Amino acid sequence: MPLSLRTVRVESSVGCADRPITVDEFLGMFDEDASAELVDGTVVFAMAAGYDHEALCAFLLSLLKIYVEKRGLGVVLGSRSLVQVDPYTGLMPDVLFIRSDRLGIIQKTKIAGPPDLVVEIVSPSESEPELIRKQVKYERLGVGELWVIDRRGRKVKAFRLGEGGVYEPIPIEGGVLRSEAVEGFWLKTEWLFAEPEGMPKVLEALEIIEEEER
Repeated sequence: MPLSLRTVRVESSVGCADRPITVDEFLGMFDEDASAELVDGTVVFAMAAGYDHEALCAFLLSLLKIYVEKRGLGVVLGSRSLVQVDPYTGLMPDVLFIRSDRLGIIQKTKIAGPPDLVVEIVSPSESEPELIRKQVKYERLGVGELWVIDRRGRKVKAFRLGEGGVYEPIPIEGGVLRSEAVEGFWLKTEWLFAEPEGMPKVLEALEIIEEEER
């Protein structure tokens, strides 16, 4: 029986079907350009991202992608990639990284397994409970490393998956965030909070990172 989808709360852009929707049903309902996630069987439509959000997303995606490709470490993907968390939840992080030995989890329409790194840039429409729910879902899925970047609050939280599958905070020392999932990669947290015009050029940031290797 075909599902009927209706919007029940415009301000939060939540779509409600007659019953919980599965990830596979969700993928059949929307094309790849749709800005929507599936959370516990409910479709959540994303608000249009602001310029600051998109600028930071593009910066991180480009920086990580070039760094990873130069070293043959794996694949970096952006916010159009759906990560299946469970049969009724599919999330689209802003940036994700998958190691070269785990590329088998990449399918045509979704990521069917935990990425090694997920980056979420907090949008103005996201509440603290929503962010916590996402963190819990990534933890249960087994995502090895999670960054949550809050530009408005000028905060970044980073977690590693510890023993027992529980997230532990990654210390940020001297304003430097060092990834454990992407070998040798680090960045200055000030880059994450700069206005788009004040962000370093991607190749300039890459050169700063690579200077440490020399």
